[in-house]
Amino acid sequence: MSEEKKVQVEEPEERGIQPWYSSDVFQAFDDMLEDFRRDFLSPWRTRRMWPLMDKREACMDLIDTGKEFQVHAEVPGIPKDKIDITVTKDSIEISAKTEVERKEEEKGFVVKERGYSEIYRKQSFPEEVLPEKAEATVKNGVLEIKVPKKSPTPEIKKHKLSIK
Repeated sequence: MSEEKKVQVEEPEERGIQPWYSSDVFQAFDDMLEDFRRDFLSPWRTRRMWPLMDKREACMDLIDTGKEFQVHAEVPGIPKDKIDITVTKDSIEISAKTEVERKEEEKGFVVKERGYSEIYRKQSFPEEVLPEKAEATVKNGVLEIKVPKKSPTPEIKKHKLSIK
């Protein structure tokens, strides 16, 4: 008499809707982000598709010394002849554009690189200034502008109090 073995085969459960904490949900989200990075952001990084994306706001400090305003703005790698500064009685506007091109030829290959950058910043002064007396210098990538006030702020006189 032969004995038959019965093997019970378990059928996989139907997955249905997975809870929010399922690892498949996180994997799907990661895949979606990777697709976004590859398809949408890559053209911006290469600067071929959106050349205006290189425009940025210049980092700036506005310092009140009492008799004048000092403006310090970052303009790294931009020569002074490419910087435009406009001062009015109540504001200052700084803009600059630069293009860099490098071509290197050696045996059997050519390397060509181009770079573009643009900065822009407009800042209002808290008090009226004398734009015709403004002076500007640039050193080590920092633009320094001195703009005299129309009515200098008087120096605050200090009075020391004694405690009774």
